Amino acid sequence: MKRKMVFAVLLWLLCISLTGFAQEMKRKDVSLTVYNQNFALVRDVRSIGLKEGLNEVRFFDIAARIEPASVHFKSITAPDKCGILEQNFEYDLVSADKLLLKYIDNVISIISQDDVKYTGYLASYDGNQIVLAEDKEKGPIFMINRSNIRDIEFPQLPEGLITKPTLVWSLLNNKPGTHDVELSYITGGINWVADYVAAISDDEKSISLTGWVTIDNRSGTEYKNASLKLIAGDVFRVQKRDIVPRVMETKALGAAVPEQFEERQLFEYHLYELGRKTTLKNNQTKQISLLTAPNVSVNKIYTYSGQLYSWYYYDNWQGIQCNRKVGVNLEFKNSKENGLGIPLPKGTIKVYKADIDKSLQFIGENQIDHTPKDEKISLYLGNAFDIVGERKVTDHKKLAANLYRDTYEITLRNHKKEQVMVKVIERQWGDWKVVQTSHEYKKEDATTLVFEVNVPANGETKITYTAEYKF
Repeated sequence: MKRKMVFAVLLWLLCISLTGFAQEMKRKDVSLTVYNQNFALVRDVRSIGLKEGLNEVRFFDIAARIEPASVHFKSITAPDKCGILEQNFEYDLVSADKLLLKYIDNVISIISQDDVKYTGYLASYDGNQIVLAEDKEKGPIFMINRSNIRDIEFPQLPEGLITKPTLVWSLLNNKPGTHDVELSYITGGINWVADYVAAISDDEKSISLTGWVTIDNRSGTEYKNASLKLIAGDVFRVQKRDIVPRVMETKALGAAVPEQFEERQLFEYHLYELGRKTTLKNNQTKQISLLTAPNVSVNKIYTYSGQLYSWYYYDNWQGIQCNRKVGVNLEFKNSKENGLGIPLPKGTIKVYKADIDKSLQFIGENQIDHTPKDEKISLYLGNAFDIVGERKVTDHKKLAANLYRDTYEITLRNHKKEQVMVKVIERQWGDWKVVQTSHEYKKEDATTLVFEVNVPANGETKITYTAEYKF
């Protein structure tokens, strides 16, 4: 208890010694521009009193993960009268081990659990023991187990230790009085992601889409009553930074809320500005509603790609395994006519559907990239249970040294009570052409052909085609 009281008094004395700086620095405004690459630009406006000539100013309540080289300072009151001569970023924060390190070869006192007091020069310490010497030359030497220590008494707080990360400036000022000053800097440890929740209608022709912004603040400080802007885009930075993992799930579907963000373009990116101020506490994950689109038309599309190989040797074509799964996709257009039409930041879309008792059941999720307006979004949600595909090579011929002819058979079996349309995707290689086919197809690109076929309820459809290719 005594050690805690002594330590508290030392911290109080430290704060008293800095009060002159802290009392003069009143925060007037703070704003954040958060990038979805785990960093943010902070703009902090404060009011400080400066004398004429040289001033030492300590700037508290800054991010622990500040990038010192990014700091920009200016006096809003008199920008041409006040400037920085020198800047230091002090982050050697007080801790028990740092106090011990500062007191190597100095006198401290240790009180054990059984009220025995040891006073002497600190010789060494580790995680288990502290070694004291009553006299450096004559001894005796005390080895005290740290688990048996009740209190440690330090004469005073050593120089160079502080209680919070601090910017220390030497300012040359030619206009005495109160200045409004602006500090801007980049800090790591703040990230944001977009999350979306979609509820598909009973007829599976539309969704209700809700977007959320999730902001994760691990920068080492709080931003109280701050203006907030978010940047969506791929901003190039010289040094790659780790992404802060998300620790909060998207909120469940709820009632529609007014849109809170105003979107606009900034250079080659998109900016989303919150129309009110908010507080981001340190080590806090916050979610804010981004958008609500109650009626977005969608198409449910079944896709089948039976190939499990990109190519095969001419003599091992028999018995090649195929993919039997038929994928399920939801597609919609990000357009104003479709109830959207705003740039959508990259993120995860979770999709739900109501059961017969109206309770929402999770049916799949997928990620979208940054999506401009009027672009199409396709979400792969899983595989159909009641639709099965089968693909095989039924004939293979070598026509010349580098010319081959293959015949393929693709069977789709539908065990549903209603007819479905399946998009069959086939890929060829080399210089190829289809010489015979049972169904019409579209050539999507140099290697892809697509069949769109109907499969009857509780029935099957077969596609056969023959292609020649050469290398």
